[in-house]
Amino acid sequence: MRARGALALVIGVLISTSPALPADVAAQGGPEMLVPGLEVRPVVSGLVTPTSLAFTGPSEFLLLEKNTGRVLVVRNGAVVGTALDLAVNFASERGLLGIALHPDFPADPGVYLFWSCEGPPPPAENPFLPVQTECADTPSLGADTDDILAVPLLGNRVDRFEWNAQTGSLTFDHNLVKLLSFQNDGAPEPPGQGDSAQPARGNHDGGVISFGPDGKLYVLFGDVGRRGQLQNLACGPTATTCPGTVTADDQFGGPEPDDAHFTGVILRLNDDGTTPSDNPFVAAGAAIGGEVGANVQNVFSYGIRNSFGMAFDPLSGQLWTQENGEDAFDELNRVTAGQNSGWIQIAGPSSRVAQFKEIESTSLHHEDFPNLQQLRWGPERIADTPAEALARLFMLPGAQYSEPEFAWKHVLAPAAIGFVPGRGLGPQFRGDLFVGFSVPEPLGGPLFAFNLTGNRRSIGVDDPRLDDRVADNIDFHELTESESLLVGQGFGVVTDIEASPAGSLYVVSLDHGMVSEVFRTR
Repeated sequence: MRARGALALVIGVLISTSPALPADVAAQGGPEMLVPGLEVRPVVSGLVTPTSLAFTGPSEFLLLEKNTGRVLVVRNGAVVGTALDLAVNFASERGLLGIALHPDFPADPGVYLFWSCEGPPPPAENPFLPVQTECADTPSLGADTDDILAVPLLGNRVDRFEWNAQTGSLTFDHNLVKLLSFQNDGAPEPPGQGDSAQPARGNHDGGVISFGPDGKLYVLFGDVGRRGQLQNLACGPTATTCPGTVTADDQFGGPEPDDAHFTGVILRLNDDGTTPSDNPFVAAGAAIGGEVGANVQNVFSYGIRNSFGMAFDPLSGQLWTQENGEDAFDELNRVTAGQNSGWIQIAGPSSRVAQFKEIESTSLHHEDFPNLQQLRWGPERIADTPAEALARLFMLPGAQYSEPEFAWKHVLAPAAIGFVPGRGLGPQFRGDLFVGFSVPEPLGGPLFAFNLTGNRRSIGVDDPRLDDRVADNIDFHELTESESLLVGQGFGVVTDIEASPAGSLYVVSLDHGMVSEVFRTR
């Protein structure tokens, strides 16, 4: 089985080999900048699957390692300690994934982590039901696992820890939310799903977290392979009429977004994990009631397949994400409150839905084709017209659909995104959106820079081929029509892009096991 999405292809290789990654990045070509005035240099290397970082001071940051569960303390370019060592399940795209500091840090020492806990695997005679519903609130530390079934049902979680600068350590404070992790969907129940050959998976966990300028915590969580209401299948993946007969998403029920099916969303939470009263679906959730209604109240945006990039524009305060397609139409999105991003009915602009269907129906890139992650909803079911696709969307009261701001026709696999907040990279890059990718050789990890329009609501372009804001590349992982956006290469699988206190950009490479600094030379 060949996993799709931004990171699954590379992560599948990494977790099947020795945990130690090569430190000699120069032997792999190394990152380089391709535009005048910018250079790149290594900050720290020899890391094990690093995912994201957060600055705790001018020359100090906390750095996460996906596969080890370690939060490393990096100071002046050297690892000086381990603040925390969580016991993670790192199979596929699980592990220690996201970090955010409280908006009042360090006065408030809160450090928030998105990670995947481990649990006992189910017995061989019934591998389709996890042994535990959730891990204990207090996290387990130490040994990790890549057993794809060794997770509780709700094994993805966001926790608050407190930073002690004197000891360089993190201490657990409390859990904010527990989310779906277990994926083994080839169960005999419910019958007639047509996916008994589907393997267990551990992907589409997302895991990027960030505090917005409003002081709220935003949590980007992928669809974890689900096919229910929040994936725009109002009556479930195998229903033939809707409204009408509702079909279960999997052996746990659905398609309503109870805890076992609450995926494909951006959550918006108070810093203690409670629900903000001004969330877009507070009233809708109250009307639904119960577990489903409580989940809906926490939603800021839904209809999301998966993503490894989320960032707030420092000039406008608006939220931007990238969203990974299956084989067609990766996206860059400006996300507004109550937005339905369209997945699985739409990927890319709605006007291109015929191309979306054609590519997904004829792709040669799947060993297990056709897929779309869930065999129970194949690409032949994609709508034939934009009007049909839009009419199928599951719209919560107050929801709205908006088109992506940019897309790639064939998957190029964008990953981390980050903004340049000031003039640290020179006036020509002020406010630009930098995008990293998960692209194997020979492209070798490109780095793109996007200019935003004056109102900060759209992507600005110079190449007339991009006037439609779609790069019509001619094949999977191919750069046609993106040439004007390329500013660097050799960065590998980019899992985080963060502005430093000095105004440079720090770029995390998962497969190179390093953090690099992009800086201005003139």
